[in-house]
Amino acid sequence: MFSALDVKKLREKTGCGMMDCKNALVHSDGDMDKAIDYLREKGLAAATKKSGRIASEGIAFSMSDPSGGAIVEVNSETDFVARNDEFKNFVSSCASLVLKNRVSNVEELMEISSDGRKVRDILNEKILKIGENIKIRRCDFFEGVTSSYVHAGGKIAVLVKFDCDSSVYENEKFTEMSKDVAMQIAAAHPLYLKKGDVPSDVLDHERKILTEQAISQGKPKNIAERMVEGRLNKYYQENCLLEQIFVKDSSMNVSKYVEKVSGEIGSKVSISKFIRYERGEGLEKKVDNFAQEVADILK
Repeated sequence: MFSALDVKKLREKTGCGMMDCKNALVHSDGDMDKAIDYLREKGLAAATKKSGRIASEGIAFSMSDPSGGAIVEVNSETDFVARNDEFKNFVSSCASLVLKNRVSNVEELMEISSDGRKVRDILNEKILKIGENIKIRRCDFFEGVTSSYVHAGGKIAVLVKFDCDSSVYENEKFTEMSKDVAMQIAAAHPLYLKKGDVPSDVLDHERKILTEQAISQGKPKNIAERMVEGRLNKYYQENCLLEQIFVKDSSMNVSKYVEKVSGEIGSKVSISKFIRYERGEGLEKKVDNFAQEVADILK
């Protein structure tokens, strides 16, 4: 009906275990295509079982070309899997599909077909083969002139969009500046692009805290109010990208740096928006309890 060589071929095609491949061929009467379908169906079931497990490791990744830029975060349960080349290639392919198809949410990405299969199905196959819960957590796309940067092998990914003529994309000074800006975002973690982007409720909250601090120091109300406005400028400097001190030259802020390079290349350039993904931010981390695992097994 089928040979050991057929089992080996099926294993090479699917990456599944030898016994799983043998059972699939038995179930499908030796038909290779039906066996692959059987394993895929089995993979969907396995993915469902793993879906409740915490996936807070993984990779944040971004990429760009002359048409735009893409950024994704794909999570795994362990850092060991995140260092696996197959996992890395899957993350890269997801970013490529986001860029090619210009999608900005995971639901759209899941329905994209690649090599005749939807991303949703490819993901479930990876879960079966790798044996961990894997989740495509988020993605986004910027159209136009962009810059991308990935820090520490996927701990942080950044995507920046610039308002400028597309001709600057190949300019060496622009390339250096755009990378500097992306690295600034990765290192300094700005929350907003400019002062006007800070929500009024956030400013009100800061003013309240700073006023109480000044009054507690015994300052009169009129002096306290002036102190608060001065301290708000520090808040802007820490949290707004354009106001941040440029990390490579403390004599200027990021806004002045971009203006300087814009003048040098002879073309108007400004930062339009940015996204910064930090791997696992806001997710619950898995905490291993070996004693509890042993106790559960002995029950």
